Amino acid sequence: MNAEAIASLTTAAGTLVLAIATFSATRSANRASRIAERSLLATLRPVLMNTQLGDPRQKIGFADQHWVHIEGPGAVIEQGGDAIYLAVGLRNFGSGIAIIQAWYPVADRLLGDTPHGPVEQFRPQTRSLYVPPGGIGFWQGALRDPSDPVYDGFAQAIKDREPVTIELLYSDMNGGQQTVTRMHIHPAQADHWLVSVSQHWTLSNHTPIGRPS
Repeated sequence: MNAEAIASLTTAAGTLVLAIATFSATRSANRASRIAERSLLATLRPVLMNTQLGDPRQKIGFADQHWVHIEGPGAVIEQGGDAIYLAVGLRNFGSGIAIIQAWYPVADRLLGDTPHGPVEQFRPQTRSLYVPPGGIGFWQGALRDPSDPVYDGFAQAIKDREPVTIELLYSDMNGGQQTVTRMHIHPAQADHWLVSVSQHWTLSNHTPIGRPS
């Protein structure tokens, strides 16, 4: 084998080694990037649960100057003159701020094997609601249109003191990691109501939601 052939083989071998090294470095960099991204998302992920016994009382106001109070795992489901008022206390057990985007009411208690409502049919919040990481906050909503298909169901649930379901759609501070959390509002002693979280779903993609109702 002459010197020219040896030089060609050496160059080819060197090129192959360089290509393998570059490929390995790229894979390692991509893997490290994915790990870093997952770690970052973990620091931003919110997880909403109902407030607990001993959590402080919260005063919540609605746009029509109607005011309600909730304490601990308490909830409000109240028939007013022009609206049905709903409110629950929430605690964020995640490490990122929760931004509540929309809600979906069901005038019944949905069991765990029932899928969450269609995200495109969720009702956007008319104002932003935030729950800080490790802290407490609240969710509020109102049914103001008697012709709304769920209005009569909620009015009857209040009258008969039957449980209802509220599903919340929320995200992290960047609008990502969308999650649907299902809550049940059920009657307690006297005229009181309690809230309990039953299920969470993490959405894989951002889904547009409907218009405020």
